[in-house]
Amino acid sequence: MALLQISEPGMAPAPHQKRLAVGIDLGTTNSLVATIRNSLPEVLPDSEGEALLPSAVHYETVGGAAIGKKALALRAVDPVNTIVSVKRFMGRGLADVKRLYGTELPYDFVDAPGMVQLRTSAGVKSPIEVSAEILATLRQRAEDSLGDELVGAVITVPAYFDDAQRQATKDAAQLAGLNVLRLLNEPTAAAIAYGLDKGSEGIYAVYDLGGGTFDISILRLTRGVFEVLATGGDSALGGDDFDSCLAQLVRTRAALGPLDHAEEAALSIEARRVKEALSSAPEVEFRLTTSQGSRTVAISQMDFVQASAQLTSRTLAAVRKCLRDAKLKPDEIDGVILVGGATRMPHIRKEVGALFGRPPLVDLDPDQVVALGAAIQANLLAGNRATGDDWLLLDVIPLSLGVETMGGLVEKIIPRNSTIPIARAQEFTTFKDGQTALAVHVVQGERELVSDCRSLARFELRGIPAMVAGAARIRVTYQVDADGLLSVSAREMTSGVEASIMVKPSYGLADSDITRMLEESFRSAQTDMHARALRELQVDVERLVAATESALQKDGALLSSEERARLECLVREAAGAALGSDHASLKNAMDSLARGTETFAARRMDEGIRKALSGKRLDEIL
Repeated sequence: MALLQISEPGMAPAPHQKRLAVGIDLGTTNSLVATIRNSLPEVLPDSEGEALLPSAVHYETVGGAAIGKKALALRAVDPVNTIVSVKRFMGRGLADVKRLYGTELPYDFVDAPGMVQLRTSAGVKSPIEVSAEILATLRQRAEDSLGDELVGAVITVPAYFDDAQRQATKDAAQLAGLNVLRLLNEPTAAAIAYGLDKGSEGIYAVYDLGGGTFDISILRLTRGVFEVLATGGDSALGGDDFDSCLAQLVRTRAALGPLDHAEEAALSIEARRVKEALSSAPEVEFRLTTSQGSRTVAISQMDFVQASAQLTSRTLAAVRKCLRDAKLKPDEIDGVILVGGATRMPHIRKEVGALFGRPPLVDLDPDQVVALGAAIQANLLAGNRATGDDWLLLDVIPLSLGVETMGGLVEKIIPRNSTIPIARAQEFTTFKDGQTALAVHVVQGERELVSDCRSLARFELRGIPAMVAGAARIRVTYQVDADGLLSVSAREMTSGVEASIMVKPSYGLADSDITRMLEESFRSAQTDMHARALRELQVDVERLVAATESALQKDGALLSSEERARLECLVREAAGAALGSDHASLKNAMDSLARGTETFAARRMDEGIRKALSGKRLDEIL
């Protein structure tokens, strides 16, 4: 008789029952896959022992695609068909890409509906398809190393990725044949790797400067609880931009003219080599050969520091803002974790250390730490919980989520830096008598007016019973899951009619939109408050005008012709004031109309009581 292996609830399964799961860091420059072996996280290398897989894909007319180092080797000779830094295009439209690169676009882009596409010799490819090639290579590497199929993967994303970018990442993983257990913010993954590996407790800052994105997160680690207090950053700032600064410096010093695609690619490749060499050498020669001749330019560390000073300052400004959001000072941080290959730049480490007043933590390889943390999370989500794995992860959303209300105002449902997963609801009502439908407009941002925020989705709730204005009770519920993806539902409480939508935007936020939204919200707080107060008053006047016109239509006979003329005059004046922007005029018009309707309201009430009592005996009333 065969024996069955039985485990108590919560106990780790037997070795042969272990469910294979991995953590994947899908990076702008390099990608990695990691798993748990012998209770410890480790990065899985390829057949040549290389842990890093360059995030590059080269498309051939026939014969499929080359991934990683093979693709990079072809970049200089065939740059148009060699896609690098594709993470920057995930969830973005052509207008977003143009803001990122200016007029000199690196590829032949196709302005397709929703997300930008890339024209290659193998046909038009979406950023999702390109990313899927990289993810599929990592999946195959993991299955070859582990000897079996995977039950799932945790994929890391920048903390400042918006809904569209997160959804695009999830779609790419599924296209690559991966079951996505969770999308995990990169700084949080790094904190998991440090917190669980070192048994640390306290408040930590995670400074994550990757190839294409920058994140800063403040986390509190307490007895197995990982709580993100605040997050910030820039989804369009990374090591690629430091390369561009270096390339621009050489353009100026060498007086380079316009370059073709192959020469531009060669310039970028050499800029990255020089940048990396300057991390250990005081001066490096920048060598470039183009149709304009050969150039050699000596670049010192100080040259590079000065050329990229603005980029460094942008990261530090985001750090200070994140600290303010968390209501903390730099000296209250117990440790600073550096993540991302770009943090190897000496001047970055120096500036971060100076800001926090302590040397940053570099115990773990900054290129690998995110994948290691993701592997730990994946192992738990796969059900391989061992003794001592009793810990909780509390992440946050980077931007407020709200709904449009009358007058183009934003009512925030879930404020930024709220812990996820989260569900919040708020009740609204109808604006007009007999209204049977309601349009729900979902927006994202920190400003008070819809026009200053980003539209995410729209849907309609139909079938609302016809009632007087303000009688319907419509409950709008926002739910953000552990991946940071949003769903919205609306329900009329008396009838039970309901509508919902899984918010899946067709394109992402433009470059620095999130940072710009936050900065504008702080700068424009006073203006926004005045604009909101004005619009609320306009809506109140419009509501009073509509109610008075409805009452005149129904019970105008209760007024004399002179009384009705005076009241109609007040209605016209109030309606006219509602079109303007003078706060005092609006208030005066509303007060005048309110006073002018007092006698009419009293007569309507008396008439209503008279009709209700008509034909009834006194004992029936008492």
